[in-house]
Amino acid sequence: MDEASGTGPGRLRAGALICLGVLGMLTTWFSATAIVPDLIEEWAMTPAQAAWLTNAVQLGFVAGAVLAALVNLPDIVRMTRLVAIAGLVAALANAALLVTGPGGAIAARFATGMALACVYPPALKLMATWFVRGRGLAMGAMIAALTLGSAAPHLVRALTDGVDWRAVVWATSLAAGAGALLFAGLVREGPHGFARATFDPRRAGAIFTDRALLLANIGYFGHMWELYAMWAWILAFAAAVETAGLAPFPFGSASMLAFWVVAAGAVGCLAGGWLSDRIGRCRTTAGMMAASGACALLMGAVFDGPPLALALVALLWGITVIGDSAQFSAAVTELADRAFVGTALTLQLGIGYALTVLAIWIVPLAAEAMGGWRWAFLVLVPGPVVGAAAMLSLRRRPEAAALAGGAR
Repeated sequence: MDEASGTGPGRLRAGALICLGVLGMLTTWFSATAIVPDLIEEWAMTPAQAAWLTNAVQLGFVAGAVLAALVNLPDIVRMTRLVAIAGLVAALANAALLVTGPGGAIAARFATGMALACVYPPALKLMATWFVRGRGLAMGAMIAALTLGSAAPHLVRALTDGVDWRAVVWATSLAAGAGALLFAGLVREGPHGFARATFDPRRAGAIFTDRALLLANIGYFGHMWELYAMWAWILAFAAAVETAGLAPFPFGSASMLAFWVVAAGAVGCLAGGWLSDRIGRCRTTAGMMAASGACALLMGAVFDGPPLALALVALLWGITVIGDSAQFSAAVTELADRAFVGTALTLQLGIGYALTVLAIWIVPLAAEAMGGWRWAFLVLVPGPVVGAAAMLSLRRRPEAAALAGGAR
């Protein structure tokens, strides 16, 4: 086993450190979402203001990703340094929730999202420098860490029920700071580094002009239409189930159900990575989106029980809605110009997260129009349908031979 060949034991330690650091920093993403009921009560927030606590992070991520892509930041700055600084900024912006009110909180959430735009894409690129064989699984492991980090605030809120909401903010800010320190002191670039780029803003447009890359991105955009809206509103859906007198068995509370549904995605990410390296990126992503779209359809049918059916469908959705996410990024590292992989990843993620803003905004409007949350998730179904079609189209193209060692 040789580290330089991409098969040595050193890469496993590096991958574990990257995952651990990302997990800590990504706890800041949904830190405010997990305490929205508390903030509505304490700050007398309107539902629109409360929704912006989530959407501001998405918009901040989009702004940060687009700016970073336009100046090729992930390709011209050392990745470990960029991630460490951005993670520290995310921790500080998250902690600002402790000393501000509604308006300041929305601004702080925007700043958190901008910082995370310089954590997530560079960390994906960094993981790719350690793995040639098994890249899909490695990327899946990192998105599993992101998933657990995103779920963690719900767990902290469930475990501190009855305790001041600031405990969630303290816990997530400290976790993000620890993740940043990990990147600053222990993480380094692997032996399979990408070519160092020079500033060239024209390279950002390649994701629209390269047909194969465009199809991979359309697949990702369909996936993102569904993912974050589900993550953002599963707590509201579970709370509606509780209000209807149907406890989210067997989890006991709406917050705990939200935690397990989001956290279950870690299993999907690992399974998706393993499958992608064996049966291909296109098959795996199309299959995951078919399953997650079916779950979005079924959630309304199991709203009023039986409770076990609701729990099983929700968990399956949690597994499949994120299980393919890393494979779109893996595809970009295999299809894009190697000198601008970081730019391609960052712009892919930036556009994808821009779509999440619209989806997050639409879902509660659908719930209001439909008279409740039961069928609100139907508006998410078109995303995985379009995404699966794009990936199956990519599979038929000759460029797909570059994916997963030819597994397509």
